[in-house]
Amino acid sequence: MKIYPKKSLGQNYLIDENICRKIVSTFNIEPNDIVIEIGPGKGAITKFILEKTNNLRVIELDSNNCAILNSKFPELKIINKDFLKIDLTESASESKIRIIGNIPYNITSEIVFKLIDNRNIITDSQLMIQNEVAKRLTANHGSKEYGIPSVFVQVFSEPKMLFKVPGSCFFPKPKVDSRIIYFDFSKSTENKISDVKFFKRFVKTAFSTRRKTLKNSLGSMNLELGKADFDFTRRAESLSVDDFIELSNTLTPI
Repeated sequence: MKIYPKKSLGQNYLIDENICRKIVSTFNIEPNDIVIEIGPGKGAITKFILEKTNNLRVIELDSNNCAILNSKFPELKIINKDFLKIDLTESASESKIRIIGNIPYNITSEIVFKLIDNRNIITDSQLMIQNEVAKRLTANHGSKEYGIPSVFVQVFSEPKMLFKVPGSCFFPKPKVDSRIIYFDFSKSTENKISDVKFFKRFVKTAFSTRRKTLKNSLGSMNLELGKADFDFTRRAESLSVDDFIELSNTLTPI
């Protein structure tokens, strides 16, 4: 029985073997690496990962795809669950994990934030996402793409844009191009932050009303803005990642 991609799950299957091979090759997998693949589909990338390591677990929500994967790779550990509901610590009992995947466009932000939340057990990650989203994650301050995801990704990892993947490499063919993006969680600047919980809240609040000045946006936090020698008539998108770190450290309640 032929199984077609499910629109409800945002499925777009990779059909270009050269791209699949390139994706895996770029990730530089070593035999002892513990690798998790998100959304393997029918195993287009999976088979090339298995050439590099046997320590692979795949997380696939679609039970039909799980059956196909089980048939193709009988020894493969398949987790038939929603990645967003998985406890990743269960896969990192021995050492840190590495994460790879062609992920659905509609839940990219949620997946990236989950990786950030689990950064202490993840060495790095390489994802295929929508090209425009990749640009937002790596955007510099002052640009319209710059926002909360940009700041968080650039603080808690070192992101790197890799190669583009055109729509012609998928079935069904999406209307946009994809991009491979790499996150190195070992190169975080988190150690510069005095209170990570406050920092996250501070950044989210600063961007909550983009058109307003920081003075207005941060009003709900009841901060002592006078503690900082800073122009609070500026808007959030004008602050660099280092500016956010420095300002949040200054304003962190004692």
